[in-house]
Amino acid sequence: MAKALLAVALWLCIGFSAAAATPPKKPPSWAQLTPEQQQILAPLAPTWDKLEPARKRKWLGIAKRYPKMKPEEQTKVQRRMQPWASLTPEERQAARERYRKLEKLPPDKKQALRQQWEEYNRLPEQERRKLGAGQRKAPKSATAAGKAPAPSAAVAPDAGSTPSQGEPPAPTAAPAAPTAPATAAAK
Repeated sequence: MAKALLAVALWLCIGFSAAAATPPKKPPSWAQLTPEQQQILAPLAPTWDKLEPARKRKWLGIAKRYPKMKPEEQTKVQRRMQPWASLTPEERQAARERYRKLEKLPPDKKQALRQQWEEYNRLPEQERRKLGAGQRKAPKSATAAGKAPAPSAAVAPDAGSTPSQGEPPAPTAAPAAPTAPATAAAK
């Protein structure tokens, strides 16, 4: 009886150690994705095989949730997928930090920033570029003086998610800039 119990315990230990020793399953290459996944993740096609496994898993999770999203959310995810994926880990982290700061603002300041953002977006493209170039050259004291800086194309995840560095944003991502105003979509 004792020998049988010892044998079972030994077998369990060996079985668990073998299972722990096997590396986690690698995410699929682009060619191994289903046609539906390829359609959803199409903006990532050129860089998919270069993505880190953790980022691939995160994008696959988004692709799995994608069919249940509202059409507006699906459009937003598709539009922001490639720009977000092309950011460096540091840029993604900075975008997340900016977004968290914006979410902590009082409602009146959020509304003022939204209004500034809308005014900025109504400007002609050339004027926005000029403001963007001036923003990069202007000292930080200009933004502290209350002037609205020119937004960048970076995106940040929604406040409900806390993706780790190197992961894509949640499907309801909102645009953000170094000190850009929050949009109505951020709510």
